[in-house]
Amino acid sequence: MVFKVSAAIMLVLVVFGVIWPDALEQTTSSIKTLIADTLGWYYLIVVTLFLLVCLSFLVTPLGRIKLGKRDDKPEFSRPTWIAMLFSAGMGIGLVFWGTAEPISHYAVSSPTGETGTEQAIKDAMRFTYFHWGIHAWAIYGIVALVLAYFNFRHEQPGLISATLKPLIGEKAAKGAFGQVIDILAVIATVIGVATTLGFGAVQINGGLSYLFDLPSGILVQFIIIAVVTVLFMISAWSGLGKGIKILSNANMGLASLLFLLVFILGPTMFILNLFTNSIGTYVQNLPMMSFRIAPLNAETRDWIDAWTLFYWAWWIAWSPFVGVFIARVSRGRTIREFVFTVLIVPSIIGFLWFSTFGGTAIDMEHSGLRMISELAAEESLFGVFENLPLSWIASITAMTLVATFFITSADSGTFVLGMMTTGGSETPGTSIKLTWGVLLSATAVALLYTGGLQALQNTMIIAALPFSIIMLLMVISFIKAIYKEGRELGVGRFNPPHKDK
Repeated sequence: MVFKVSAAIMLVLVVFGVIWPDALEQTTSSIKTLIADTLGWYYLIVVTLFLLVCLSFLVTPLGRIKLGKRDDKPEFSRPTWIAMLFSAGMGIGLVFWGTAEPISHYAVSSPTGETGTEQAIKDAMRFTYFHWGIHAWAIYGIVALVLAYFNFRHEQPGLISATLKPLIGEKAAKGAFGQVIDILAVIATVIGVATTLGFGAVQINGGLSYLFDLPSGILVQFIIIAVVTVLFMISAWSGLGKGIKILSNANMGLASLLFLLVFILGPTMFILNLFTNSIGTYVQNLPMMSFRIAPLNAETRDWIDAWTLFYWAWWIAWSPFVGVFIARVSRGRTIREFVFTVLIVPSIIGFLWFSTFGGTAIDMEHSGLRMISELAAEESLFGVFENLPLSWIASITAMTLVATFFITSADSGTFVLGMMTTGGSETPGTSIKLTWGVLLSATAVALLYTGGLQALQNTMIIAALPFSIIMLLMVISFIKAIYKEGRELGVGRFNPPHKDK
C-alpha cells in the first residue's frame, strides 16, 4: 500500500508538472511563501531542538548504549562508514554551493547587508558554516539515530512508523496511521533526492556550457539525467555492499584530489587563516544565528527565507533518505560514537571545503582578479578553476565528481525508498529500486521543467513541513524508549554505565 500510494502521488506530480508547468510553479511558489512568512520561527526552533537532543547524548551515560546487540560489530570500517554517510548526506550540494554560496554572501546578497568588504568576507563564511554545519547534520543524525536504535536494538523494521510505537502504540503504527506516516516520509524523500539530482544536472550542464559552449537548458539537463539514470541503475543492481561502497570511496578520492588541487594552487595561507577565523566566529555566534528571524527588518528576513529556511527545509526533506541510509550502515556503533562522528567529522570536512573553494573565489574577487559573482551559480566553480593552473584537470575532475555524487545519491535513494516501501526490508527487490530510480529522475526533470532551481527550492520547503512534525514525534518516542531502557539497565545519572550495554 505504501509503495502504490506514494508512487501514484509522485506520478501525478510529474504528469501535472509536465502538462501544466506554470500552474505547478505558481502553486508551489504561493505555498512556499505562506510557509516562510508564517512558520519561519518554527523551522529555526525545531532544528535547534534536534541539535540539542543530539548533543545531549555526548555527555549522558546513555551514550554508551550500542546501536545493536551487545556482540554486534560495525559492518564497515570507519573511513568507509564516513565516506558513505558523507556521500549520501552532502555530496552534490558541496560541489554546487562550495563556491556559489560564499561568493553570493560576500558580493551579491550579504546576510548582514554589507557586501564587498572585509567584514562581508567574515560574515559570508560564518553563515555558510552555519548552513552546512552541525545543525544540518543534527537533522540527519536524529532521524538516523532513532531508526538505528529501534531497528538494531529492538529489532523493529526500518520504517519511520515503527519508531513511533512507544508513543502511539503498535496497533496504530502498523495500521492506517502508520502507513500515512510512511507515505509522507517517502514523498519527502523523493522530493529531497530529486531536488539534489536537479542541482547536479544543472551543475554538469553549467560546466559543459562554460567549457564547451554547449547550450544550457532543460533539453541538455534531461539528457544528463537520462545518462546518469542508466549508470545509477547499474550500481543499484549490484547492491549496497558493492555499488554504493565502491562509489562512496571513489567520491572521497575524487573530492580529496579536487580539494588538494585548489588548496595547493589557490591562496593557501589565506584559506588556512580564513578557516581558523571562521571556526571561531561560527562557534561564537552560533546561538544568535540559530534563532535569527529578523522580525523588524524585511530585507534581512527575505535573506533568511531564501537561504536559512531553504537549507533547513532541504535537510529535513532529505532526512528520511539520509537517516535511513546512515542508520543502515551504522549497526554496532555506540550512540556517543555515532553522534560525535555524524555531527562533527562531516561538519569539519565541509568547513575545510568551503574555506578552500569559497575562500579562493572571494580572494579572487576581493583582489580584483576575477568577478566570480557575475557568473551563474552553476558556473562559479569553473570560473575559479579558469584562474588557476591545471584548470582543465580541475574542471573535468569536478564534473566527474558531480556525476559520481549524483549516481551515489540516486543509488542510495533507490535503496532507501525500496526499504521504506517493502516493510523495512534490508534487501529490497531490484524491480522496486529500479521503479523508484525512474520516478526520482522523472521528478527531477519535471521540477526543472516547471521553474528551474526556484521550483526545486519551493517544492523542498513544502515537502519538509509535514515531515518535521513526524520528526518531533520520533524524538519524543525515542526519548521515552531509551530512558526506559536506561532505567532497566541501570544506566542513568546516578548509575555508572556497564561496559558495552
